[in-house]
Parts: sequence; C-alpha cells; structure tokens
Amino acid sequence: MSRLRRILRYVRSSSALKYVVVLVAGVAIVGFLDENSVWSHIRNRRTIDELQAEIKLYREQYERDRAQLRRLDADPKAIEKIARERYFMKMDDEDIFVLSDDEPAISNQSDETTE
Repeated sequence: MSRLRRILRYVRSSSALKYVVVLVAGVAIVGFLDENSVWSHIRNRRTIDELQAEIKLYREQYERDRAQLRRLDADPKAIEKIARERYFMKMDDEDIFVLSDDEPAISNQSDETTE
C-alpha cells in the first residue's frame, strides 16, 4: 500500500506525468474499453464486408434463377428437361435408370452359428 501512495505522490508532484497518465487512460478507454471504441469499429467493418460479399452472392443467384424462370416461361422443352432431370418424370413408353455414386453399405453379419 505504501508503494501505491508513493507512486500517487510522484504523479501529483510531476505536472507532465499527470498529462501522460490522463492521455494513456483516455486512449485506452476510447481505443479498447468503450462501446464505440476503435476496436468495435474494426469488428463492425469486417462484419459489414462479409455481409456485402454475401449480398453479392445472393444477387448473382437471384439473377441466375430469374433467367431460368424466363427460359421456363418461353420454352416448353425447358420445362420437360427440368421435369426429367430433377423429378425423374418420364413418358409412358420410357424406362428410367438412376445411377448413383454412393458406395453400398457394408452389412455387419456375425459368423456365429447356433447348434
């Protein structure tokens, strides 16, 4: 406790040191501790940049979907193509074979025999 008192006395007696302490405390509060600190602004700017990139991605996806809708309205063969590819629809005289790249599940059969 006596060290703290000695430090405080030294700060009170030195006029230049008072300003340095106040300046350091102010920079710490404004830079890091305050709700509107520089650190918060940097974090918010990073978040804004990420959200703007996401908005750009969604706008591109929207334009692709809009072009596909226009194509579907104009061309009946496009509707047939989507019905066949996505929903596996077929004509009455056709057969559909769906090929899958999935590996078959390995069954766990035990080699135990009962007598």
